[in-house]
Amino acid sequence: MSAILELFVLELGGLGVLFMAVRVKLRIMRGDSVIETIALINSGYEADSPQLMIPLTLAKTLGVWPPPPDSREAVFETAGGPVKVWVIKRGARVRVIASDAESKEVEVDLVISPLIDEPLISDILAGRLEIAVEDFAEGLWRFKWEPIEKLRKSEKRAF
Repeated sequence: MSAILELFVLELGGLGVLFMAVRVKLRIMRGDSVIETIALINSGYEADSPQLMIPLTLAKTLGVWPPPPDSREAVFETAGGPVKVWVIKRGARVRVIASDAESKEVEVDLVISPLIDEPLISDILAGRLEIAVEDFAEGLWRFKWEPIEKLRKSEKRAF
């Protein structure tokens, strides 16, 4: 499936403000579960390990909600204030799926958040998946091993 560029318009006081993001198709593997979804690359999601933050709906689909015994409760500091999350260390494996290429598989810490509505890729996970964002404003990216001319467009939001 080819990537589709998505444009968001937020109305602020009658003025249309355009926002773009980079989203990629992600294959998530946990035990026997294999799910493909669209995830947002969040350059502001600074982590000390490769982390994939997931909403409750996806956590339920993966069988990790309610939180399993191997999870731990944590509080993450965000721009909007502290958020309670549940972390499952090495809880899944992921890879980016593009129409003509795939990233290597990366083991991730799953972070379950009741406040988000789409999966978020942390800074370290984006690096391990070898994603090079070329332009957040235009939603353009490529794999690090690809030539600069091989620009890919952001996937359409799934959630």
